[in-house]
Amino acid sequence: MNRVTIVLLALLAAGCGGAPPGGGGESPLRGHTFVSTTVTENGQPHELAPGTQVTFRFMPDGRLLATAGCNTLAGPVSADGGRLEVSDLSMTNMGCDPPRHEQDDWLAGFLGGKPSWKLDGDTLVVTSGAKELTMLDRKDTEPDLPLRGTRWTVDSLLDGETSASTPQGTSAWLEFGATSVDLHPGCNQGSADYELAGETIRFGPAITTRMACEPDAMELEAAVLAVLDGTVGYAVDGKTLTLKHPSGKGLELRG
Repeated sequence: MNRVTIVLLALLAAGCGGAPPGGGGESPLRGHTFVSTTVTENGQPHELAPGTQVTFRFMPDGRLLATAGCNTLAGPVSADGGRLEVSDLSMTNMGCDPPRHEQDDWLAGFLGGKPSWKLDGDTLVVTSGAKELTMLDRKDTEPDLPLRGTRWTVDSLLDGETSASTPQGTSAWLEFGATSVDLHPGCNQGSADYELAGETIRFGPAITTRMACEPDAMELEAAVLAVLDGTVGYAVDGKTLTLKHPSGKGLELRG
């Protein structure tokens, strides 16, 4: 299985600590996700790769997660003084088609310019030089999917601050019922009881069939089941479900 590691793109601000630079209080952006509605450059429309959009996720822990259709750019962010300053910007290293790779580079340059921002209701306008993003709070464009009744397909395996795509040709999914979750963790089928408590899910022991599959599918299954073990944190953001185990392992799933 080809693990994806996070590689350092650029050091955008002095200091390497985990806290965002500046200290002007909590940003009104924190905890919100914005998706692009229009993108312009030099006052003209800037066409994105087909089927893509720019997404900014301002995490509760003070990080910005930004995507443009392929990799995820991440780093501690300050919104002080009307500017977004991302320190220690890093990017996952997943393989995509050339247009989306070029879009990743475009977005990295955009964020590296310490863009200005303005929030008007649920509309965020971010400007970096001649480039401008108009974005809308995701809750207005893409309400959160329900945890129960949605088939969640594993998209990425998380390990601390690193992310790995699932092996090519494999798949894994979860579907939550009222008190149990149906599992296809990579090879076998099964289920597990679960309980919700605030922002956590407590999984009971998983009961699965015992077939043998290709090595990549078995490795994916082991990684998924390691996360669905005991009490884990969970969050639904639009069509994305994130599960985080206390060990630092986790899953990102798409509905």
